[in-house]
Amino acid sequence: QVQLEESGGGLVQAGRSLRLSCTASGTIANINAMGWYRQAPEKQRELVASITNGGGSTNYADSVKGRFTISRDITKNTVYLQMNSLKPEDTAVYYCNFRIVSRTYRESTYWGQGTQVTVSS
Repeated sequence: QVQLEESGGGLVQAGRSLRLSCTASGTIANINAMGWYRQAPEKQRELVASITNGGGSTNYADSVKGRFTISRDITKNTVYLQMNSLKPEDTAVYYCNFRIVSRTYRESTYWGQGTQVTVSS
């Protein structure tokens, strides 16, 4: 079994920064990709940023390009999301997402528990 543990959310003023972390533990043969999603009240969950574990290729939502940076530490099975110049519209619950391959070569998707990010104007 695999568990994801998120940390780093909170309440900040617009223009400030936050850094989210998410670490996977358990039976992991390989991690194919990691990402961050967010869900605001009454809105659908949306992709914020993703990164492949092998080559480190990244992808960002247009709304966060130039402000957010996704990175990973392969040795720690951890993904980060550095969020700068935060705006009130970034307020949401942020979820990390891992695509993990088991020892039987089966890929599964896992989600973190979610962490609240609130940006005040």
